[in-house]
Amino acid sequence: MARMKKEKPANLKKLFARARKSLVGGVNSPVRAFKSVGGTPLFVRSGTGAWIRGADGKSYVDFCLSWGPLMFGHARREIVAAAQTALARGSTFGAATEGEVILAEKIKEALPSIELLRMTSSGTEAGMSAARAARAFTKRDLIIKFAGCYHGHFDSLLVAAGSGATTLGIPDSAGVPKSFAATTIVVPFNDLNAVENAFKKNKGKIAAVFVEPIPANMGVVFPKAGFLEGLRKITRREKSLLIFDEVITGFRVAYGGAQTLSGIKPDLTILGKIVGGGLPLAVYGGRKDVMSMIAPEGPAYQAGTLSGNPVAVAAGTAMLDLLKREDPYHRMSQLAEYFCEGLRGAAIAAGVPLRIQSFGSMFTPFFIDGGIVTDYKSAMKADKKAYGRYFQGMLKRGVYLPPAQWEAAFVSYAHTDRELDFALSAALGALKVL
Repeated sequence: MARMKKEKPANLKKLFARARKSLVGGVNSPVRAFKSVGGTPLFVRSGTGAWIRGADGKSYVDFCLSWGPLMFGHARREIVAAAQTALARGSTFGAATEGEVILAEKIKEALPSIELLRMTSSGTEAGMSAARAARAFTKRDLIIKFAGCYHGHFDSLLVAAGSGATTLGIPDSAGVPKSFAATTIVVPFNDLNAVENAFKKNKGKIAAVFVEPIPANMGVVFPKAGFLEGLRKITRREKSLLIFDEVITGFRVAYGGAQTLSGIKPDLTILGKIVGGGLPLAVYGGRKDVMSMIAPEGPAYQAGTLSGNPVAVAAGTAMLDLLKREDPYHRMSQLAEYFCEGLRGAAIAAGVPLRIQSFGSMFTPFFIDGGIVTDYKSAMKADKKAYGRYFQGMLKRGVYLPPAQWEAAFVSYAHTDRELDFALSAALGALKVL
């Protein structure tokens, strides 16, 4: 077997300058440009377990994990093997495969609210299609979303969005017609009265309520007791649909997602990231009567040559099989709790105001002096500049975090006490110099 050629470390500044000559902003997704945290973006060459290796030749403990889907860390052998086997048979066919059926059956088994589903290539595409299905079914145009929740970058819901749109200071995107934005009603998260008022003012016009059941795109935020139940009650009464966006929480917080933990059955669910085993794959699905509006069964058109791509389907199937077999949730929660407690202690020792909100294996450190972050408004009180300094301090010490204050960080099953203690030592140093 031929030995792989060792790659020379790259100068990141020069690489970024080169990238900017060909790629918009030097990146293919805005948050990667490090505008929110400053400095030169990290270019990644490889990843193994809980570690990534940068083009600079340095290794970093990874708490970003491709924004959540890598439950078992990078390059888990069973997932790699499944993808390689599928790729050897052919990368894409633009035709139906048995693998799609197998993965769909596993998803339905895990989430009983899903009676029929459709696979897409991205969470944005799934969210856009779910909105179309809801509008077709209800024959209504308006959608309610919550400030700070992010459902992809499609036009009508890129309003008061979280995730990268927040960290870039672009809550509303240029290029989105006012007429599109006018079909979206934005209300504060955790505010049932605001939802009730929106329905009163728009009687018989609201097709659906989109919600992240546990938001992670304005940082990790908890739904108040009764909030999700209230949404379910209101939408049923008003003959509107309740759509859970579980692109991040689906299979991350529990095998059946946040809806399994809450016991609430949404009408439609959006899944992504994890169901592709880290490859481009997403899903929208739910009630049979609603999903039957989608072509070829119904009049709402949605299509994609790469939807249900065989390589992504194989990786996703391997991921779900691993999750069911190894049941990593309790261990990952323990790891996250250990790290968050250590980080709180480091912040106290450094005299830095820091609030950490965590759920299961995902967490967000808010550089804020105050109470619980409950919505977009309170999340925006966090000190973005302090997070940027913290991020750079951690990166310098070999720890890679989400390059944005208002994002969730993640622990994987591949993380061990060794990685966490390494990261906590780095945090103590990074916090002391804020």
